[in-house]
Amino acid sequence: MLSWLAPLLVLGLVIFVHELGHFLAAKWAGVYAPRFSLGWGSPVWSFRRGETEYAISALPIGGYVRMASQEDEHASALEGGGELRADGEPVERSKHWDEHSMIPHGPLPIPKERWFESKPLHQRLVILVAGVVMNVILALVVSTGVFMYYGTGYLPAVVDSVVAERPAERAGIQRGDSIAAIDGEAITRWDEVLTRVSAAPERPLTFTVVRGGETLTLTVTPEAQDLPSDSTGELRRVGRIGVGPRGDAVRERMGPGAAVVAGVDATVQMGASVLGVLGGLFKGSVSVSQLGGPVEIARASVTAAQSGTGLENLWALVAFLSVNLAILNMLPIPLLDGGQIVLNLIEGALRKPLPAMVKEWYARIGLAAILLLFVTVTFNDLKRLVLGWFGAD
Repeated sequence: MLSWLAPLLVLGLVIFVHELGHFLAAKWAGVYAPRFSLGWGSPVWSFRRGETEYAISALPIGGYVRMASQEDEHASALEGGGELRADGEPVERSKHWDEHSMIPHGPLPIPKERWFESKPLHQRLVILVAGVVMNVILALVVSTGVFMYYGTGYLPAVVDSVVAERPAERAGIQRGDSIAAIDGEAITRWDEVLTRVSAAPERPLTFTVVRGGETLTLTVTPEAQDLPSDSTGELRRVGRIGVGPRGDAVRERMGPGAAVVAGVDATVQMGASVLGVLGGLFKGSVSVSQLGGPVEIARASVTAAQSGTGLENLWALVAFLSVNLAILNMLPIPLLDGGQIVLNLIEGALRKPLPAMVKEWYARIGLAAILLLFVTVTFNDLKRLVLGWFGAD
């Protein structure tokens, strides 16, 4: 059961919030939105309030918003079936038919000023960027909530293992030593040890350690290693001394203010990580074989839900994927929000719509790019599964 619920929660919430942003912005701008759906495909249950039908659709992942737009006919196949053609005529009658309502819920034509294309450029841009903004807000809220509820966990600066013939052992560091300071700066967390050691390859560091109630001062010179960056895969020279921490994390409660600061910082770091990967792909330092798709997201969701930290890891994954979706949607690829923003900016600069043929090819290129990406990440997912079954790396 968990293998189904966890991915649905993660993907569903992230995509639903994105579409909710578009919906609220469309309402604000006065664009006619005849349907807002939880899930994709044909509605299995719905009700109508005002001019909008609120539906639960067959595929319970994410959601979509239908707006009166000249592009609606092209998008309908991906959403819930055709209801509005570009000429404003209904393809099929709404189940909530009302003689006093607009298409598709009734026979009345949609006023020109209610179409997406009729709105001023700034309102169209707000509608297009609103989904991304909502994803960023979701990441901030979730990250802040995680820090507020769970606090922050860290590994104490206590040595658990020492590798033979490495700098730490040669300097006299032993298992069980507590690292109190490095070069006179107080240390309490293992990540602080890692940060200071990594930044000092082949440079002597003064360690203050506590052993059995006694304070000792030891000089350790980290050896230099060229290791790949976590986000971009690029090699960078770092220092290593050959020690490992104890695995028992310490929990530290956080107040609301500190949780907000930590949530913002975590969201910024996640965004920087995604941008780093995209930059690495562009420069060739990150291989497309490292990308993951729906199967990898499902696997990560189940793993997070099954971890011993309760829902903390699952919510952290929601925040990370929300940032991912926000950034990827801003890429200037046709059909994505970024591509549509570029298209609207071009039309705004020209002060007239682009020819239908140009828009059609623009959409085709975007669809081809998205399909290529989907095939690539799905292939990567399946390859990882097969290699995992056979115990290969």
